[in-house]
Formats: sequence, C-alpha cells, structure tokens
Amino acid sequence: MITAFFDTPAWGFGVATVTADGEVLDAWYPQDHLGLGEAGEAESPDGSQPHAPQVPPAEDRPVRGLRSIPITCVIDSLAAPPADALDAYLRLHLLSARMIRPHQANLEGIFGVLTNVAWTSAGPCPPDQVEQLRWTERAAGRRLAILGVDKFPRMIDYIVPSGVRVANGDRVRLGAHLAPGTTVMHEGFVNYNAGTLGASMIEGRISSGVVVDDGSDIGGGSSIMGTLSGGGKEIVRVGKRSLLGANAGIGISLGDDCVVEAGCYVTAGSKVVLPDGRIIKASELSGSDGLLFMRNSVTGTMHVRPRAGMGAALNPVLHANG
Repeated sequence: MITAFFDTPAWGFGVATVTADGEVLDAWYPQDHLGLGEAGEAESPDGSQPHAPQVPPAEDRPVRGLRSIPITCVIDSLAAPPADALDAYLRLHLLSARMIRPHQANLEGIFGVLTNVAWTSAGPCPPDQVEQLRWTERAAGRRLAILGVDKFPRMIDYIVPSGVRVANGDRVRLGAHLAPGTTVMHEGFVNYNAGTLGASMIEGRISSGVVVDDGSDIGGGSSIMGTLSGGGKEIVRVGKRSLLGANAGIGISLGDDCVVEAGCYVTAGSKVVLPDGRIIKASELSGSDGLLFMRNSVTGTMHVRPRAGMGAALNPVLHANG
C-alpha cells in the first residue's frame, strides 16, 4: 500500500528550544495548535485564531545559552521535503496526532535537518553540555536522568494519542502513527513514519515506513524490515488480521489473514516451496492474502500454504484503551 504525498499546506504554532547560536534542539506543537490547510483559516476550540503559546524567560533554562522561543511554522506543501528542523518537527507531530498517515508527508532528508540531542529529565540538551546540566541539577538537589541521545525524541513527551497504550515510552519515536485500539507492549517498538491503521497488538518491531493494518498481531521479538533496514524503497505492510509469530520477521508485505510461524524470517529473496513442489522467491507472494509461512523443522526448508478463514483474533479487552 503506497500512499501519495499530500500536496497540501500545513501549519503549527508552538515552542522551540534553541541554543545560543540559534540551533533548534526540539519543537513542540500542542495538538490544538497545528493542522492542515492555510493557517489563516484555522480556529482554536474557543473560536479564536491559534497563536504561539507563552514561554518562560530564557534565564529559567538550566543550561547556559539555551532558551525557549515561540514559533510559527507554515509548510507550503507536505509533498516537498522538510526545509528545516521546525518543518520536520511539525510533520512528525502531524503523524503522531493522526492528522496524516505514514507516507502522506515527504520526509526525505529529515536526518539532515535534525540535530543530535541528549534527551534528559530536565529537557533537551546539546550532548556536549550534559555535564554542565548534571552539575546544575545536582546543585538543585535533583538527579539528572538521560533518556537517550538521538535525533528523534519519545512520542509521549510531545503527544499522547487517545485510545492507545504504550507500555514503554522509550520505544515509540515521535512521528509514529498509532490508531485507536493499538497496544504497544514493553518490547514493542514503533519508528517514525510508521505504525498502525487500526486496533493492533505490537510486541515486536515496526521499522520506519512500515504500516500495520487493523486487527493484526506483531508477536514478541518479531521484526519487520523497513526502508532504513536494508529494504531499499520497498514499503512493507501487514494487512488485516495477520499474525507475525514470536521471533519471526518479514521483508515482504503480508496481505490479509496471513500467518508467519514463530522463528521464521521471510525476506524478499527467501526460497519457498509451494504446495505443488515448485520453488519461488518469497517476493513473488508479497501482499498476497491468506498464506501460512512455516519452516520444516527437519530440513529447514521454508514452505508456504494457503489458509482458509480469518487470521488473528485479538482479545478486545486488551485493546479497549479508552
């Protein structure tokens, strides 16, 4: 499933953290302060026009030179690549706020416009100033926690989508798209520009670019190869009601009602044996519905069989996340 980029404007009013020399560390756009279309046509819930929120004075920041500033970002077209960090953060917010789906905004070159940041309990910090921040926090009687050093922050520090459960916030990046009813368990992982389109159980890894459709179960320790994992430009998707077994993996798309047995990794070049004995590459079956992939436990040969009926059946109680 390939979705064309939206050739539409987008806008956001928010707060950015910048260094003394103007480098943007992060940007936050509250959910009622961003949207699609022309900014001049937007209204806040109270009927007023959105505007940049008030921010604390620069001297309140614990690291010398860092300051918070109000920002306005207007994107002429989501089909064009990100122009700068403020633009990139707005696109990531639109994804996690479910205003757009994965692949509806051009994210080409996003790594080049974002900077590496130390994400800490005291806010974003340049990695080379972490020790200064640690001293400042210790002097104030606080212990500094370093949550990570990366170009992408945790989603839940910026947006908490309704109707989802995220057991470990470290494992869902800003820019993930989680549909209502999605449960991401402790070992589940969802990258940016990837995610779910319906109620799904995520106990494995959804790499960048991957989309999982309604009712599917990504089993514990499993992995879906994305566009950043050696998969090139191929967009891998998982259809409805499909099951990726524990410690299994795919580098091809699954259609609806498919099963990949536990421990079986199906890449595009994997040779699979059909019921009639013919051997083909798994890529020839990419996106097909109603298939069971399994390995012969004696020979190690990979087989594929048609399967009838519905695929995965999720426990509705586990996905009632209201």
